Amino acid sequence: MTEQKASKYYAAEEEHQLKKARKTAHPTKYRDSLAPGTVLILLSGRFRGKRVVLLSQLSQGVLLITGPFKSNGVPLRRVNHRYVIATSTIVDISGIDNEVVERVSKDEYWSREKTEGKGEDDFFKDGESTPQKKDTDPKRIEDQKKVDKVLMANIRKIPDLEAYLNASFSLRSNERPHEMVF
Repeated sequence: MTEQKASKYYAAEEEHQLKKARKTAHPTKYRDSLAPGTVLILLSGRFRGKRVVLLSQLSQGVLLITGPFKSNGVPLRRVNHRYVIATSTIVDISGIDNEVVERVSKDEYWSREKTEGKGEDDFFKDGESTPQKKDTDPKRIEDQKKVDKVLMANIRKIPDLEAYLNASFSLRSNERPHEMVF
């Protein structure tokens, strides 16, 4: 019989073992109908029912879209590809500045700046003061104008396309979305 010697060293705290991930990350597979320039209908969120133009496909199932803002009030946004319906209408987006699209495509562009938490005194004073409207970053306004200028020029070349983008989508009582052709 062999005796095992006890270890002379014992850690003061146990080392944490990382859990093994059972799921693997798969790259997002976009539908064929989601090509840049396609007019989409938003299904959820603040701008649901609006028709927008797809600018590019980003990572993690997110699409970069715009209204354009001048036409229907939808700014440059990121939207999950599951919450859109692609239509057969296509807009020419060839003249859009690639540098702007690249900058807007990055996660840092959409990150919010951190704010200090309110103290107890500020919490009770908050009801007295009127809430201030957050100012939009001038860089974002400039990016929106650059994209809109080119897009609106291309949209105005096609008759009735601007009116189509302005109109919101909704269902009536006798319409069934699974039977529709967009």
